[in-house]
Amino acid sequence: MLSDIQIAQQSKKKKIKEIAQTIQLTEEDLELYGDDKAKIKLETIQQLKDKPNGKLVLVTSINPTPAGEGKSTISVGLADALSRVGESTILALREPSLGPTMGIKGGAAGGGYAQVIPMEDINLHFTGDLHALTSANNALSAFIDNHIYQGNECNINPTTVSWKRAVDLNDRALRQVVVGLGGRINGVPREDGFDITVASELMAILCLTTGLNDLKERLKRIVVAETYDKKPVTVADLQVEGALALLLKDAIKPNLVQTLEHTPALVHGGPFANIAHGCNSVLATSTAMKLADYTVTEAGFGADLGAEKFLDIKVPNLEKSPDVVVIVATIRALKMHGGVLKDQLEEENVEAIRKGFSNLEKHIENIQRYELPVVVAINEFSKDTPSEINGLAELLEQKNIPYANASVWANGSEGGVELAQKVIEISDQKRETFVPLYDDSSTLAEKVQRVVTDIYGGKEVSFTKKAAAQMKLFERRGWGHLPVCMAKTQYSLSDDPKKLGRPEDFSITVREFIPKLGAGFIVALTGDVLTMPGLPKKPAALNMDIKENGEITGLF
Repeated sequence: MLSDIQIAQQSKKKKIKEIAQTIQLTEEDLELYGDDKAKIKLETIQQLKDKPNGKLVLVTSINPTPAGEGKSTISVGLADALSRVGESTILALREPSLGPTMGIKGGAAGGGYAQVIPMEDINLHFTGDLHALTSANNALSAFIDNHIYQGNECNINPTTVSWKRAVDLNDRALRQVVVGLGGRINGVPREDGFDITVASELMAILCLTTGLNDLKERLKRIVVAETYDKKPVTVADLQVEGALALLLKDAIKPNLVQTLEHTPALVHGGPFANIAHGCNSVLATSTAMKLADYTVTEAGFGADLGAEKFLDIKVPNLEKSPDVVVIVATIRALKMHGGVLKDQLEEENVEAIRKGFSNLEKHIENIQRYELPVVVAINEFSKDTPSEINGLAELLEQKNIPYANASVWANGSEGGVELAQKVIEISDQKRETFVPLYDDSSTLAEKVQRVVTDIYGGKEVSFTKKAAAQMKLFERRGWGHLPVCMAKTQYSLSDDPKKLGRPEDFSITVREFIPKLGAGFIVALTGDVLTMPGLPKKPAALNMDIKENGEITGLF
């Protein structure tokens, strides 16, 4: 059986100019990065703003497990299937991070015969967006430390600097560091740390901005520290928003590539969903909706994280809610949620599917809470048995939930036609107005409570003394109207990754809040979520190599 990279390398790519022509774009609308990649110019995006929106399809999933769900693969396959049945379609995905790519999770370019290409470029350096974000992030750190060293006009208390440096790799040794050592000439010593680039507020800003002017306004609002008299210090106080915007001027432009079956794809931005809001850029999604009748996009991890944040954080910026939401589930993952160990997944176990169905059922309820239509995509694996598939189908039919089998990994668009037809059918139906989870006037505590009880299914929320004090402070500073962005484990509806299925009567503890005023939300840290992951004992990088002729091997 061919690996993902072998399938991608054997595919026949069209020139990106040809792909652009299928969505009424010319070479003048593009900034070419070779023959197979391009950025769409901001001037072109501005010219599209008065065009009507096409339909928006959001792909999410159950809580991820080591068994695999295949959300990106389904997203790619669904877009190809919509194109196959004659619908004008664009795919809008996030960019992969080198951290997961070199670590254990893998890339984010789909898999099998449902991939975006050039797969090697997308999973590695691509068009340099993440490098630009890393440079801008670390430039801000340099500006902060230099400001303190050069007289500290803003009266910054060095012990309160909250802005961390960043690198787009999993590097646990950089979580906590000390900078400024070696004498006065090297600056003022202080504790610091590194985030992975995709956890940086700059990534969240890039994915929520609507243009260069909006970008600069968002950059101004970033809080980097406090003064000695406990007042917030922002990028506007440091007067460096222009320099940061300059470093990001190309990174904010959406990247145009293609799928194996030549469906146009905008791959742009990639904030982690267990830390930030987990969605690709507003610019990419909004542009896709102007250029096609159907836009297929995804949100990171399960509907408790990525989809909730898409609906409560991205939708207000996008000004368009999904016409239909696809929830991806696999027989294998449902068996794990039903208590089956990973090494026993190939054994038929219909009873475990019934037990694990509770997790899928909760995610369905979560989307219905927003009064959005749902269809379940059963992502087929070769070891799934007819009894298991029929068992899941019966459970969905009992709940009157539309579903479709999908075999896009093995069969490409042909394996997604049933799902595509179901999506078209449901999206054509008129529906009630989208209902957000909470409104701006709710307090931060009320917003957290709503997410925990309504979306996670928890019983209550507790706040540490630090978090409780921060809520009061943020409300006094006028930040209470912002949405909350929950930083939580992706593996469970609770904040305990070991509690699979549908846990009940649990409490979520918020240990700290972090203001992300540039992004426009307040992060609530729960559990032991880290903003700098570490590498596993045997990282995926051990399998990667490049031959003398330039051929890449081992990249999935």
